[in-house]
Amino acid sequence: MASAPIRLVAGLGNPGRNYEKTRHNAGFWFVDALARELGAALSPQSRFAGDVAKDGDLRLLKPSTYMNESGRSVGSLARFLAIEPAAVLVAHDELDLPAGTVKLKLGGGVAGHNGLKDIRAHLATPEFWRLRIGIGHPRDSELPQQQVVDYVLKPPRGDERDAIGRAIGRAIDAWPAIAAGEFERAMTQLHTKDNP
Repeated sequence: MASAPIRLVAGLGNPGRNYEKTRHNAGFWFVDALARELGAALSPQSRFAGDVAKDGDLRLLKPSTYMNESGRSVGSLARFLAIEPAAVLVAHDELDLPAGTVKLKLGGGVAGHNGLKDIRAHLATPEFWRLRIGIGHPRDSELPQQQVVDYVLKPPRGDERDAIGRAIGRAIDAWPAIAAGEFERAMTQLHTKDNP
């Protein structure tokens, strides 16, 4: 049985040329790929603090704020269009998944991800969909926080970038099921093809 279809896809990242190739921008990469797939053009809309594209009832969004203020952009567009949190999909980089893995889930914690934390605050709930794009982790878990920050703000190695690109490609293949709210079918499609 299908749930409500997705009406807003927000990709997380940091704006500007200095950040565009960094691991933290994996969510931007997904939205760019989806916009190409749908033939939708992203354009700046200052009232929503981001770049927005329209495809029927669907909106694509790349916040122009920095990562830790992503919720301002996502929240303002969702409120303007009266989009419920359960019809929002946030694509973001995920340290806890290896590069080449992509997973879909509803709700849950934010695992220290400042973009998700801000969106949760602005939507007043954690119950929105997340497309978790694995970027790997600079093991081990006892590394100082600064080293983790440095890791997400650097470009992935060539093999990692290729793996992340393939994962995004699988997410694009699963998009028709996601868009229709057929999340079980989409998760089966994504989660059984995790080996890059």
